[in-house]
Amino acid sequence: MIVVDQVSKQFKDKKQYVKAVDHISLNIQKGHVVGLIGENGAGKTTLLRMLSTLIEPDEGTIKLEGRNIFENKVQVRSRLGVLFGSETGLYNRLTARENLEYFGSLYSMSALDIKNQIDMLAKRFGMGKYLDRKVEGFSKGMKQKVAIARTLIHDPDIVLFDEPTTGLDITSSNIFREFINQYKNEGKTIVFSTHIMEEIAQLCENIIMMHKGEIVYEGALEELYEQENSRDLNYLFTSKVAGEGLYV
Repeated sequence: MIVVDQVSKQFKDKKQYVKAVDHISLNIQKGHVVGLIGENGAGKTTLLRMLSTLIEPDEGTIKLEGRNIFENKVQVRSRLGVLFGSETGLYNRLTARENLEYFGSLYSMSALDIKNQIDMLAKRFGMGKYLDRKVEGFSKGMKQKVAIARTLIHDPDIVLFDEPTTGLDITSSNIFREFINQYKNEGKTIVFSTHIMEEIAQLCENIIMMHKGEIVYEGALEELYEQENSRDLNYLFTSKVAGEGLYV
């Protein structure tokens, strides 16, 4: 379980400090798929960056299985797969295969394990035709699929995605959703932000709604539907942001 306890983070913008995340607390259960939604600037990416140990909170703690993640960064990062929006982290002068081999080696994977993972991911995401081409000539969607494969190359226990289907066509987005369900069935923990409510409805058990750095709802999606007597996530999010039917 991941436990976020009274976490805050602020950044300096010119001469002012802006609080990106304001004393939030939440629990992420092992093996659950959790959707993170909110407007741009709501604090979603800041939360994901803290969960990934890339930035530390100004206040509060984040623990994985009872241990502070910032006191055990190396061990935590070995269990994480992380993808932030358009930040693919790929090297343009390398082929897709070479990129994946390189990132696999960073996790001390054997050559055989790397090869097997690349073969599986290339088949899953339909990358076979361009696996040995240099990334610099790739479309946005092609780069995004390689970046997702990079995130999963070491078969992580916990996966953090920030807008993972950005740039993907309908077919690729559906393949990604199928992969999320497969990971869920394998007991993986997945947290992803998205503006696509259909993805939340199809894939998630739990949901975190953020607004101006605060959590306006955190819990089971089905409980939210029952509380509000609606399954329209667009309406439910707007309602929460407007302060109607607040249950947290």
